[in-house]
Amino acid sequence: MRTSEASLSRRSLLAGTGAAGAAVAGAAAAGPAYAAADAGGGGRVRTGFDRLAAAGYRLLEGQRVGVVTNPTGVTRDVRHIVDVMHADERVNLTTVFGPEHGFRGTAQAGDSEGRSVDPATGLPVFDTYLKSGQALAAVFTESAVDTVVFDIQDVGARFYTYIWTLYDCMVAAVLAGKRFVVLDRPNPVTGRGAYGPVLDKAFATFVGREPIAQAHGMTAAELALLFNAEFVPGAAGRAVELATVSLSGWRRADFFDATGLPWVPPSPNMPTPETALVYSGTCLFEGTNLSEGRGTTRPFELLGAEGIDRRWAEAANTLGLPGVRFREAYFTPTFSKFQGKTVGGVQLHVHDRAAYDPVRTGIGLLVTAKRVWSGFAWRPDHWIDKLTGSTAVRTMIDAGAGTDEVAAAWADRLAEFRAVRRRYLRYR
Repeated sequence: MRTSEASLSRRSLLAGTGAAGAAVAGAAAAGPAYAAADAGGGGRVRTGFDRLAAAGYRLLEGQRVGVVTNPTGVTRDVRHIVDVMHADERVNLTTVFGPEHGFRGTAQAGDSEGRSVDPATGLPVFDTYLKSGQALAAVFTESAVDTVVFDIQDVGARFYTYIWTLYDCMVAAVLAGKRFVVLDRPNPVTGRGAYGPVLDKAFATFVGREPIAQAHGMTAAELALLFNAEFVPGAAGRAVELATVSLSGWRRADFFDATGLPWVPPSPNMPTPETALVYSGTCLFEGTNLSEGRGTTRPFELLGAEGIDRRWAEAANTLGLPGVRFREAYFTPTFSKFQGKTVGGVQLHVHDRAAYDPVRTGIGLLVTAKRVWSGFAWRPDHWIDKLTGSTAVRTMIDAGAGTDEVAAAWADRLAEFRAVRRRYLRYR
């Protein structure tokens, strides 16, 4: 792995980190990140961008810079980093790269803003959505940047596409001969552990390129380090020249509300950190004929379909899933499945976040929905297999397996992933 550390002041980044900073400084010499987190949370979290700017952008000195970002790329006072960098003579920001939903966030799921000129800054905006490999490398080459910077808030789920935007951009940066910098942000649902099935490469798509767990428990910078060592060389022939700028003040057990940072929805159907908390489990309902709550004020917390009644909530509560209870609920989606129709189902109420396992909860809800509602069906394209990373969840539930049995089937591969993951963790 090629990881540059020369351009950023070690003193400025490690100031105040104490034992935690010293511990990771030793690890950094072997090629991981610029600095570790400060001890403690409680609203003292500074993002990678905050720390980059505080150090005078020295990491980007002499570089023509392009930024891959979206509306989540904001400072603590909710200014967009593109606007801040564009106004600062210390950095030569020349280009913006927009992912799914677009750089300014005007597009819905499965869409982007296309190529344009940003009216606020006059900067060219290149569209990266659905581009990878040589096609994306050509975009980087055309932009004439020297360094590609990535700063997008993730939500901790394998099928949330921004982490694969990160991966695709890293691969393309190798092919285009560009340097790559990742500015870290917190995993909003903590980094305590990894949960759920690990992707089988035979099922690789934009909702899962490489074999990681369904709930990976890592930050974007940690994922970048893992990708660069484990996967990028196989896809691009070598690792990318990578630098990461870590958070300060964040601990692995911190939920987003402990950070003191502003929440900006990463996509239109991720309105709150509570949405992110359940998403890595309930997004599985995208692979069924039930509504996953799109078109409501509680997407992924409300689930349902025509013909479902109180029996689903009752069955789900009998599972005794830790940290969550289920309420009989009725709702009318304004778009997506069952648009304009009143449907019945459940609302999730997470009462103990530390005990809650989102993936096991999602499986339990699939199992009970199939048992209590005769209309249950998988999407005809078997999208559930792409979301879970294999045929196992679908075929086991169809065969009558229960929640524990389904979860046991992924235990060995999850243990293997957890062992690999530990090598790239940079926060306590």
